[in-house]
Amino acid sequence: MKKNLVISLKLTLVMIVLCAVLYPLLIAGIGKMSPGGGSGETLEVNGKVVGYEKIGQKFTEDRYFWGRPSAVDYNAAGSAGSNKGPSNSDYLKLVQDRIDSFLVHHPGVIKSDIPADLVTASGSGLDPDISPASALIQVKRIAAVRNLPEESVKALVVKHVEMPLGPSKVNVLKLNISLDGLK
Repeated sequence: MKKNLVISLKLTLVMIVLCAVLYPLLIAGIGKMSPGGGSGETLEVNGKVVGYEKIGQKFTEDRYFWGRPSAVDYNAAGSAGSNKGPSNSDYLKLVQDRIDSFLVHHPGVIKSDIPADLVTASGSGLDPDISPASALIQVKRIAAVRNLPEESVKALVVKHVEMPLGPSKVNVLKLNISLDGLK
């Protein structure tokens, strides 16, 4: 029995060193070699960090493009979806409230034209991207508020459309940074 106890203790110490020391150091080292040095890919304006490229932010002012709603209020420490399905009455009311709010800020748009990603939260609650259709439907509002030609704002959206292997997308933070640069 003493022999088994010594072997167990040795194995435990080896596993502690491997799992609690060496593995975390390896992962931290790999993180330091990644874009952003393990601290995330930040976006800066005039030398000041304004956000993270891969984490959605809340934009509610009419002068900015709005991103996807978030079930966690864009809190990266608590990434999660709402876990409410399409038959849940609370969820349906929340989506309808988002639709009603959108229609108030976008007169002339009809309910069936609103892209789903503008009124439904993503699974993580932190999606930084919207569909090109979601950006384009907001052009009229933004152009009016900023006294810009709609074509200029539309061209900016088209310039920011990313075409990865999946569906095309627009990063809302990058688009809003560029929007602030328009004269």
